[in-house]
Amino acid sequence: MSKSTSLYPRVRVDRSASGVVSHAGSVLLTATAARIGLDRALSQALAPWRPRLAVHDPGKVVVDLAVSMAVGGDCLADIGVLRAEPGLFGLVASDPTVSRTIDRLAADADNVLAAIGAATAVVRQQVWALRGEGSPIHGACAERPVIIDLDATLVTAHSEKEHAAATYKKGFGFHPLLAFIDHGPGGTGEAAAGVLRAGNAGANTAADHLTVIRQALVQLPFGPQPGRKVLIRTDGAGGTHEVLEWLTRRRLQYSVGFGLNTGHEAKIRALPAAAWTPAYDAGGVQREGAWVTDVTGVLDLNGWPAGMRVIVRAERPHPGAQLRFTDLDGNRLTAFATNTSRGQLPDLELRHRRRARCEDRIRNAKDTGLRNFPLHDFTQNRIWLAIVLLAGQLTAWLQLLALHDTTAAVWEPKRLRLRLFATAGRIARHARRTHLRLPLHAPWAHLLTAAIDRLRPAPT
Repeated sequence: MSKSTSLYPRVRVDRSASGVVSHAGSVLLTATAARIGLDRALSQALAPWRPRLAVHDPGKVVVDLAVSMAVGGDCLADIGVLRAEPGLFGLVASDPTVSRTIDRLAADADNVLAAIGAATAVVRQQVWALRGEGSPIHGACAERPVIIDLDATLVTAHSEKEHAAATYKKGFGFHPLLAFIDHGPGGTGEAAAGVLRAGNAGANTAADHLTVIRQALVQLPFGPQPGRKVLIRTDGAGGTHEVLEWLTRRRLQYSVGFGLNTGHEAKIRALPAAAWTPAYDAGGVQREGAWVTDVTGVLDLNGWPAGMRVIVRAERPHPGAQLRFTDLDGNRLTAFATNTSRGQLPDLELRHRRRARCEDRIRNAKDTGLRNFPLHDFTQNRIWLAIVLLAGQLTAWLQLLALHDTTAAVWEPKRLRLRLFATAGRIARHARRTHLRLPLHAPWAHLLTAAIDRLRPAPT
């Protein structure tokens, strides 16, 4: 008998075990869906697209697909991970049934997406009501508005797909535009809306921005005219006359990127040193080598909406960064426009720079099914995008309701999968009840069980 020289123990593998459940930690996602009524809401919303005598509810199929993406899936067939564990996920549709369901929904995509949006709006309000003072809308006012971040991203297509096209970065694929509701520095954020676009769609297309903004506003419980309780935050692609005028007419706050040119540079160069105020870093502390100023009074803003302010930040570029023609005396200049009339300049500028959190939300979405659009038809991929956003929402709602006040409240999808969702368990049945038993030595089982307790309805 030879002695192993491996640094790992030698084990014998067989398939004789029973009752063992992989991805047992994913019960957090199904428990969240059940607690907030997401499964029931989608079942009711998609009932018109359920064939007569059909065994599988299209609402459950959609939720199952969202759960499979949340645990790491990136194609329809990955729902097989759930199908293998009926004790945990119930009856899960076969691959052909899932494909037929997506085809059926895609055939009436506009109405289906409207139904899904209406259902998630109701569920979102339920989530925020359960979270109470910890919800992103608690205490919303002009000074503490709910922030909706907008940004577009490029998704590469590796094969011919309907409406896939060349992108401005010399790639090939799609150019979706997305909106997220920011949870602030103590949380993550949740998807509010998204529009799938061809790869050659313009970055600053006003009609697309307004479509996404309208869809996102419907997700808020403030009615059709929320006023200054809502702040729309985006980069310069959203800083068009049409978008800002629309936001101004509806009395919404905005904070959008503003492009500078050589004429602006000359006027900014003439400002005295006293006009500049030290800027803040991400922690709200004065940052050395960075300043902000309000240049509204020195720029020609004719044609722009009344009440718009332009705030400029000057900062020494990082070592090795290439200077631009608008950089002033070795300082990099960036600007944004806002109609917020109150607040210190460094606070307003820091609020705008926190728009970078939207890039984190997009990166996480790409890690939750948005990295590719696996279907051929454009309408099918529109449904896929809605399910991707639903997967992100379900994860965010789990963190908001059951993982708040823990380190897991800001974990990204990869870490949630590794530490919680991938936890294995064993199904046991006793006294007509099904029990999920987790390993005693699982390092993060205490977080998982505490989260399950928080998701249980309060006793009446």
